[in-house]
Amino acid sequence: MHLIGATWARSPAATRAHGLVQDLQHRFRAGLHTATGDSLDHAAWVRDHGLHGGGARFMAAETPAFNRAAINVSQVHYDDLPERPLAAASALSTIIHPRNPRAPSIHVHISHTETKAGGATWRIMADLNPAVPHAPDTERFEAALREAVPTQFDAARAQGDRYFHIPALGRHRGVTHFYLESFTGGDAEADFALAKHVGEAVLDTYVALLAEARTRPFSEGDRNAQRAYHTAYFFQVLTLDRGTTSGLMVHDQNDLGIMGSLPAHIDRELLASWADKVEPVQRPLVQALVACLAPDGHVTDDARLQLATALRAFYRRFPEALTLQAAGDVVPPTVAQHLGAGVARG
Repeated sequence: MHLIGATWARSPAATRAHGLVQDLQHRFRAGLHTATGDSLDHAAWVRDHGLHGGGARFMAAETPAFNRAAINVSQVHYDDLPERPLAAASALSTIIHPRNPRAPSIHVHISHTETKAGGATWRIMADLNPAVPHAPDTERFEAALREAVPTQFDAARAQGDRYFHIPALGRHRGVTHFYLESFTGGDAEADFALAKHVGEAVLDTYVALLAEARTRPFSEGDRNAQRAYHTAYFFQVLTLDRGTTSGLMVHDQNDLGIMGSLPAHIDRELLASWADKVEPVQRPLVQALVACLAPDGHVTDDARLQLATALRAFYRRFPEALTLQAAGDVVPPTVAQHLGAGVARG
């Protein structure tokens, strides 16, 4: 990744992790193009005028194949700030929402975090999110994950099921959830290989699924189910997802990239009805999100920027609401203290 004016972390481990997530980004972009024929546009951003890194993303919205697609890579570092405990964080975060409601969405996040105290861990997430579940797709996706990481699969699936549960709606965001937080097996080479293997396995599997699913026939009822599902996805990301929240709270230099996971259209009335289902402290947040959207529920880039601003304003006013956000087995200290890396999220 060559961004004008950007500097990158000096750590060899961070440099290698950055190279891995860039390789996965380009691999996935090429696979999606082969599967769909659609091209993704390029955009870049820099952190603190490039002093502390930056990122690049490939994205598409409302194309023949995609409702919304984003493949984000970033690296932030604080080599020049000895008082910051974080040394560097390098991440891939990708979210694909196909146009065809019979084709599943996917979210994958792979990041490497290194502290100045010398520790380094991985965060690995992969979840399949169909609007209209299709059992063979679910089985293939789970099989790819289990084959890639047989030892960690069951624990990661259990942790993912906890993280992607939506208490107010009594449901999960998707059908398969894999989540390793602050992971290290104690061997840096083995950990790197695991992250690489998971990334390649899930991205390649999804490309194959999308190639088959994107031309499936669908009904108007399927389209309505997709709009409702996208509303639940939107709701989960903006009221529960710690990665999205930490990225937005740390800085405002990549709001469109961080909000790239949001689908292009949701049901605004359905979203508004959920304000009565959340905890009282969260109601102003849901109401603020609704107010950012036009009546037709079109999530434009302008709306994304307004949503980011509304979320920041809410948590600054009601920081206690952060305790209601999703959690797996571990809550990263940088998130709990509002000092997260601010890397690419979905």
